[in-house]
Amino acid sequence: MVHVPALWRRLTGGRDQVVAQGRNVRELIDDLERQFPGFKKVLLQGDRLAGSVAVWIGGQVATRGLLEPLEEGSEVYFIPAISGGVQ
Repeated sequence: MVHVPALWRRLTGGRDQVVAQGRNVRELIDDLERQFPGFKKVLLQGDRLAGSVAVWIGGQVATRGLLEPLEEGSEVYFIPAISGGVQ
């Protein structure tokens, strides 16, 4: 299960959760792109995970980037960076 932040729900027709599969984060993103075109553009920078995106899997930060392995039934969160504030 992939949890979609509000910022990117336009790609999923407003859905906050979608089912996608892959043995690792790269394959999961490929499946998301196949189902919901546009995901690669927001999640990747070239062939790497965008620096403005964090990945949480099962309540822990993914430290291996696109190579982070996934187990069947993994809960995946793509977290966009939050910027701004008082200066």
